[in-house]
Amino acid sequence: MNASHITTHILDTGTGRPAVGVKALLEAQSMSGWREVASGHTDSDGRIKTLGPEAVDAGVYRIRFETGPYFAAAGVETFFPSVEVTFEIKDPGQHYHVPLLISPFAYSTYRGS
Repeated sequence: MNASHITTHILDTGTGRPAVGVKALLEAQSMSGWREVASGHTDSDGRIKTLGPEAVDAGVYRIRFETGPYFAAAGVETFFPSVEVTFEIKDPGQHYHVPLLISPFAYSTYRGS
């Protein structure tokens, strides 16, 4: 599969390394609520290059990152068992990269390229 229009990359700012094995769930908002589009786990570089279909429609999406199990596996206490990032796609022809920077007690995100 080619890289999808929606990709992600997770970096653990506490260790300065990619966050490996984090589950992410991509959902699309519909009139009846949220529906699952795709899911995956970060690779050895902290990336999911195939999170979602090769083509997407305009609309509101969210990615739920399961950060709790990642920190638990490292024996690290965290305040955030999961992180949800909601974003809007207005131009389905563009690539949407949603990076996440995590530490046990903080996170941030931005629109990447």
